[in-house]
Amino acid sequence: MNLFLRSFLMLAIALPWTARGEVKLGNEVLAAGHFKVLQGKRVGLLTNPSGVNRQLVSTIDVLRAASGVKLVALFGPEHGVYGAVGAGDTVADTTDASTGLPAYSLYGKTFRPTPEMLAGLDAIVYDLQDTGCRSYTFVSSMGVAMEACAEAGVEFVVLDRPDPLGGQRIEGPMLEASFRSHVGYWNVPYVYGLTCGELARMINGEGWIKKPCKLTVVPMKGWKRSMVWRDTDLPWVPSSPHVPHGDSALYQVATGMLGELYSVSTGIGYTLPFECIAIPDLDPHKFAEQLNGYQLPGVRFYPITYKPYYFTFSNQPIGGVQIFFTDRAAAPLTAINFYAYEALKKVGDRDLFAESVKAKRSVSMFDKVNGTDASRKALEAGTPASEIVASWKAGEQAFRKDRKKYLLY
Repeated sequence: MNLFLRSFLMLAIALPWTARGEVKLGNEVLAAGHFKVLQGKRVGLLTNPSGVNRQLVSTIDVLRAASGVKLVALFGPEHGVYGAVGAGDTVADTTDASTGLPAYSLYGKTFRPTPEMLAGLDAIVYDLQDTGCRSYTFVSSMGVAMEACAEAGVEFVVLDRPDPLGGQRIEGPMLEASFRSHVGYWNVPYVYGLTCGELARMINGEGWIKKPCKLTVVPMKGWKRSMVWRDTDLPWVPSSPHVPHGDSALYQVATGMLGELYSVSTGIGYTLPFECIAIPDLDPHKFAEQLNGYQLPGVRFYPITYKPYYFTFSNQPIGGVQIFFTDRAAAPLTAINFYAYEALKKVGDRDLFAESVKAKRSVSMFDKVNGTDASRKALEAGTPASEIVASWKAGEQAFRKDRKKYLLY
């Protein structure tokens, strides 16, 4: 790296925060501490475009410019190191064009670093922005990589980041072991209210991996559990293609389960990913009226009609609602999936699970995202959404207690 570029990067790393910018990311705390935990080490970096500091300098460039640190490999989760691969698509190993470093895929032939990938490394550094939702695969990749590092004697270093949903919200069903998958790997609620560093501590401490790894978490400064993303004053770089802004995590939780069903559009393939719930041949005004009639706190539903440019019914007008949050902290995000299913059945007389089966689309992904088949069976039996949501309470309360010793903030 030439002297000019190194000097520019060091200046960008050292720039003071803005007057409102009180949250200091783990990657910024690492730099302020002169990279002490990585000094003299050969490291790999598990990251994607969301791995940046407040000045939008990539952690790849930060570590390359850091004195005493040798960045020798990159690792990419779902969507790849540069976030260019579609959801669920296989990511290939490659050589990174800008750095010349090997860029290993953890979402392709393997989901965990192999001994060959880890050979010669002293540590893997993790700097990825997740969404605070169990079905977002980055935290699955994190724990699987921790397990591989433990077996290889490689340190695992987490550069902590905010939970964009805040650290107080805990919602949804717990994961049943038989439904464990890469879209639900840890025995946590659907919304777990932990930063990635706190979750890593829990994975290690609860024995959820075969052998605990040597774990170092570089904590943030200034982050509070009450903060959702917009409270941090941090820039949001899309963590994946359909999570374009800081509020996207809220919408992903509110509609992500429904989006696994064959005929439901959640705005993906339109301009509002995760922000809509729509199906063909539905009266959007009646649907909005039904949903608003539930009087869910902190959320309103507005009629919408649109043509998605890719979807099961591409270029066909579909009707539904657009979601608006009036009080982000109060809105029951996970519950929206279930009230919406109930409303679709009442207003549209639709059996969405039967439609999926008829179209030869498995409902298994809906079960995997829920971490259980109890949710689907309750909906199919006509159990009111309010009862399904209430059934989560015991698991939520137990988890809130279990997580306490792993909290950093």
